[in-house]
This record gives sequence, C-alpha cells and structure tokens, in this order.
Amino acid sequence: MATTVRRTVLTLPAAPVGPANPLPPLRRLADPHPVDERTRRELPREMVRQIDYEPLRTLLPVRILDGYGRDRTPTGIDALVIENDQLRATVLPGLGGRVHSLHHKTTGRELLYRNPVLQPAGFALNGAWYSGGIEWNIGATGHGALSVAPLHAAVVPAPDGGEMIRLWEWERLRDLPFQIDLWLPADSAFLHVGVRVRNPHERAVPLYWWSNTAVEEHPSTRILAPADEAWHFGHERTLRRVPVPDYRGEDRTYPLRSEHPADYFYEVPAPARKWIAALGGDGHGLVQTSTDTLRGRKLFLWGSGRAGRRWQRWLTEPDTVGYAEIQAGLARTQLERVRLEEGAELSWLECYGPLTGEAGTVHGANWAAAVAEVESRLAAALPREAVEAAHRDWLPHADSEPVRTLAVGSGWGALEVLRSGIKLPGTPFAESTLGEEQAPWRELLTTGAVPEPRRVAPPGPSLVSPHWRDMLETAPADPLTEYHLGVAQWHAGDLAQAVRSWERGLALAPSRWPLLRCLAVADEESGHEQRAADRYLEAFEDLLQERRDDGETWTAATASLGREAIESLLRAGRAADARSVWARLRPPVQRRGRFRLLHARLLLAEGHRAEARAVFDAGFEVADLHEGAEILGEVWSAVSDDPLPEEYDYRMRPETP
Repeated sequence: MATTVRRTVLTLPAAPVGPANPLPPLRRLADPHPVDERTRRELPREMVRQIDYEPLRTLLPVRILDGYGRDRTPTGIDALVIENDQLRATVLPGLGGRVHSLHHKTTGRELLYRNPVLQPAGFALNGAWYSGGIEWNIGATGHGALSVAPLHAAVVPAPDGGEMIRLWEWERLRDLPFQIDLWLPADSAFLHVGVRVRNPHERAVPLYWWSNTAVEEHPSTRILAPADEAWHFGHERTLRRVPVPDYRGEDRTYPLRSEHPADYFYEVPAPARKWIAALGGDGHGLVQTSTDTLRGRKLFLWGSGRAGRRWQRWLTEPDTVGYAEIQAGLARTQLERVRLEEGAELSWLECYGPLTGEAGTVHGANWAAAVAEVESRLAAALPREAVEAAHRDWLPHADSEPVRTLAVGSGWGALEVLRSGIKLPGTPFAESTLGEEQAPWRELLTTGAVPEPRRVAPPGPSLVSPHWRDMLETAPADPLTEYHLGVAQWHAGDLAQAVRSWERGLALAPSRWPLLRCLAVADEESGHEQRAADRYLEAFEDLLQERRDDGETWTAATASLGREAIESLLRAGRAADARSVWARLRPPVQRRGRFRLLHARLLLAEGHRAEARAVFDAGFEVADLHEGAEILGEVWSAVSDDPLPEEYDYRMRPETP
C-alpha cells in the first residue's frame, strides 16, 4: 500500500490536565543531577563545560501545570496515523506530538510501551507529563515543558513523493522554533523522523534535546548499545563512570535486575554508529538509530524495588506491564547543553523500527558478541549509509510549506514572528493562531503600552526575553506593567530591580495580591521568612476580596496562593495564621490529596500528632507528586513510628538508617 496519513480519535481513560497555575514560577530550579566538585574533577573537560553552559534559573515564561487529579473518564483524543505496508504510527498532536503507538503490521507486534491510560503526573519541567510512546524533549534537563501541549501539525510532501506529518512549535524556555517531520518511505519498516531546531536570534543559545522511547519491560528485556562504559546516576546522586554490562555484580542491561531507579548514559565511541535497542527473550524488539549529530544514548530504569513498581502503577493501571526508557540526545548526558550559534540551525534524522537478533547471542554472556549481533542485523535492515542519505534527501524538503492543516498549536510563535519579522520557511506561525493570552502583548507591540484588563481576573502570563523586557521598561509605568516588568527582571537575575518594580506597582495597584505574592517569594529567597509570611497572608486576604466566581481560573489562583501561604506560614512557625488560611479554602480544594497532606503538616505544627496520623489512615493521593519526592515519607515519620505504608512509598533511593 502507498503511505497514507489520516486523522482518527483514540478513546482512553484520561484525567484532564486542568488549568495552568496562574502564579508565575519565580523560584530557582533545583538541579536534578547535582555534580559536586570532586566528581567534576573526574569528568571530561567538554562535559563539564557543557554542564556549566547556561542552566535555567527558573521556568519562566512557561506556567506550571498542577491542576490535574486522578479521576479518569473515557476521553476522545485527536490522533494522526501514518501507515504503510509494514508499520502504523499513531501520533498525538495535542499532547506534545508524542508517538503513542508504533505497530509492526508484519508480525502484529507493538514496538513501544503503549500506556492504556492518560494519567498526568508531576514529572515534566513544568508539571504535567504522562508515560509511554516516543516523546520529544527540548529546553532543559528533564521532560520538556511541551509534554502535554498542543503542537502545530500538517501534511507536507515527503522526500519520496508521498506524504509526511510535520509537527512544529516555538519552545519558550530557550526561545527556539523547532520541527519534527515523520514519514514512512514506501516499503520501509522504519519510521523516519527528521528534526530541525533554528536559532533566529543574534546571540548563541544553549540547546538541549532528548528523544525518549518507552519500551515494555519484562524480566528478559535487554537494552543494548555500542558501549563498554556508561555514566551512571542513581540514588547516590553522583555521576560516575561504570562498566557495561556488569556493574556491582549484576548485568545492568536487564532493567529488572536493578533494584532502584537509575540512569545509564552510554559512552558511545565517536566513530561508532549511534543506536540503542530493546530486545526481548526471543530476540525481537525495537531499535533506534540516527545520524551522528544525535550522539548520546541512555537507559532509564525504574528497577524492581517496591518504590519503582509503585511509581509504575501510579503512571498507568494496576497489573499492566512496566516500562523502561531508551533515549537519544545531543550530548553524552542530560546534564549538558550544546551551543547553537546565532542564526544557525541544527538537524538530524532518527529511525525507529523492528529488529530481531539471534536470541542466544543477544542474551549471551559475551557482551561484544551481543552488540555485534545487533550491529549486523541493523546494518542488513537499515545500513548506516542509508540513514545518512535519507537525512540528505530530507533536508531540501524541510522548508516545504504545509499543504493540509491537521492541528493547531499555541499563538506564541506567531507573536514572536510578528515582533521580529523573521521568516521560517516550512513552519508557518500564522497570525490567526494569536489568542487571548497573546492579546495584551500584541497591543504592547503595536501601541507601546500594556492594556488595562477588561475584567477583574488574575494576570495573564508574563514574557521575559530581552526584547519584551525592553518594551516593558519604556511602557507607561502602571501597576500591571510593573508586575510584568518585575517578573522579567527577576528572570534576568536582576532581583533588586524586580523588587523595586513590584513595590512601585503595589503603591497604586487596585489588585494587590499578585504583586504581594511576588514580593513574598523575593523575601523568602533573601531569607526574610517573617516578612514573607506577612505578605503571603496579606496577599491571600486581598485575593479573597477580589475573587469573582468559582470558575477554574479563580479556583486555581486561590488554591495555589493558599498552598504557598500555608507553607510559608508553617516555615515561619505561625500555625495559627496557617490555620486561618486553611479554614478559608473551599471544601473541594481541601479534599485534594496535596491539601490533605498539607493539612497533616498543619496538624503536626499545632501539636495534634494523632489527628495528623488519622489523615494518612483515611487515605489520600497527591496527584502532582514530583519524581523523586520524599515528602510523604518525611511527614509519615513525624506522625508515626511504623514503617511507611506501601501506598505512600515513592522513595527512589534506599532508606537511610
């Protein structure tokens, strides 16, 4: 059959992502992979340089997505299907462009871990994320801020004259437009994925990219890559070079032979072909390969321990098969960023398809023979030269204009194109995509002033890049402008000037709580706990007086500010004031799992240990629990001397005595 592209609708049990948190994410990002000085001295010089290259300070200008729960209902999800005689790939353009399924029609095998549910969890840089399939991560270390965001999608002519799916968006953490082209050459058993990132700025920018593929995890699943060493990051929280496959007496290329979650960044030699495979006990499975630009390969495993299994059940349905992730990135590790020069672009080609090796060799004790077996089978199925040629053939088509729209993403790219006048052939950011969130910024661009809001509502998103900050600095200094200017200055590291802007805005602001909350965060960052608590209390009072309805925007603002206020007041030792905030949260908010946990902490601060224990005994689920979070165990140890119950055990490292 000829390659076809069509729309369809998947029906999955899904929990809604919910509204974005209206409070700008001002707090400094914690380093997910801290590297101490002793470790740094043992790392390659290039790696250290790329680790130090402009890490993110905050998540601005994106917003946190933490408004989801765990109640799932059957939901129709728009999907795109690209299919030929051998493969059928299903893509979710409204959920980060993820490849949800890659079905090998010849054998009837699903090559990916296909999650049977859509359950958001707090794993992305900005919160909501879900497991399964092939995801595209751009921006900074971790799952990207577009994990559950809609991407633009269209049909574009493919290099072989057929059709391909193009996905594109404007990544806002690094201010970079990117595209992902997916096609199936006629009679090919490999999904081809061409990726291009462009830097439209007059300055170099740091670039991060990792493609993450979830594969089914069975006791016999083995992960193979052309490497004899790897950089390991695990519960010890340090980066160290380890041998492959055996480490500490166990073959770590079988994910279930490790007890605790861990990362293995494979040290693939520069001349070697870049690939990684996940093969089952029968030798069948998935291989991913690419042009050499995508140099890094990684295995992430949850491990066989109680917490890893608990996390897996949390992300899907009970009694479903678990998964591991095989990944490919621009650098050796996910701690690093590469430099994309001003006006430059970077592109590469990835290929995903079935691979069958001789089972006895693939799973034999001779690692070199196992790797050579996969190498030879891959060379026969898809030669290295064919991948390079496919990349060259695709590049002239990367600028081809879309011929049929399939899905629409955000309006942020259109705003940047309108501001800068840049031309981005192949990825049109149409003015028609501008929406309500972009409207005030479009007016600032055309009139030089931030418009007064038409109705009383929490402030919309702030823009923080240098050109928008410059416009805010020359705009009329009304309270809303000072609010946005302060956020932009904070993002730039000019903390003192940000505080001055917020204080100027506060003097005349009809809506005081957004400015007071920003000042409270600044107080906490500078060690003024009591003043921060005072400002949080005042901000919450002001918000309650200003709140207009029970809609999701006001509810999100009240819940988010109330939570921050209670946490600040508890840190300041002011349990009575924290109780006053808690009492004015509405019952549906109080019943959320995150707030049940917060209530247990409040009861402890009030000296009511038995009542705090009763909160745990009654049961709750913290829907937005972060990967690696240990808060449940910490609070449990304060309310009980018993071992932590399994339903609250999400610890990703061994319990310390």
